Amino acid sequence: MELIVARNRDDLAKARGGGDVALVPTMGALHEGHRSLIRLARSRADQVVVSVFVNPLQFGPHEDFSRYPRTFEADLDVCRAEGVDVVFHPSAEDMYHPGRQVSLLSGRMGEIVEGASRPGHFDGVLTVVLKLLNLVQPRVAVFGQKDAQQLALIRRMVADLDVPVEIVGAPTVREPDGLALSSRNRYLSADDRQVALALSRALRAGAAERTPAAVRAAAGEVLAAAGPRLDLDYLVLVDPATFTEVGEEHAGEAVLAVAARIGTTRLIDNVTLTLNPA
Repeated sequence: MELIVARNRDDLAKARGGGDVALVPTMGALHEGHRSLIRLARSRADQVVVSVFVNPLQFGPHEDFSRYPRTFEADLDVCRAEGVDVVFHPSAEDMYHPGRQVSLLSGRMGEIVEGASRPGHFDGVLTVVLKLLNLVQPRVAVFGQKDAQQLALIRRMVADLDVPVEIVGAPTVREPDGLALSSRNRYLSADDRQVALALSRALRAGAAERTPAAVRAAAGEVLAAAGPRLDLDYLVLVDPATFTEVGEEHAGEAVLAVAARIGTTRLIDNVTLTLNPA
């Protein structure tokens, strides 16, 4: 079946068909991590729709919206190779009506950790995701675990607003050296990339421990050793459902999350671990 490119909501409605649909929302610049999402979506539904839309609502005034990589023709090649049925590639004008006034608020959970560093970011994420869910009407939507707080907030939104969709999280895909795949990795110089490897090393060090204090200490030591070229934004150990910091008494799953700027590039990463096992 030939790949269909829907450039507006009317094209999407015609292309969607009436079958069992899985949605993979992306901002394009597709890489092997996106391929893994598409493959998981293909295993869960008859039809796969991939959205390619750089969402202006989730970028702050001094962030990288204008220079965010846009590689649409290459993205189409990836989608063809992975057997995607429909690519939804709307303009901002088609996605957001003129005079739009209503957006979602991500609440307290959207204001902490990543949300504290990027005010309004998750409001924009949830607004566009809900719009995509309404337009595509999938049974399943697939998101990467690398954006763990985003995934948790989308699950919260779907539950709070009774959206009839199953949210599936896919494992983070990494380069052989451990760096989590990201569209922003292309911004890194060779030297910056070596510094950036401290993020995954810190997470591995933390994940080898079993108490909150030991996890934080082990990860923090690795990041400190990376030197001044790594500008740490946060290193947190949080509940995976609420993203609130866990205390020393916490047992069970937790997420160790890190964000840092290396040169002009800001990267995030995380790992899920088990604390104080019985």
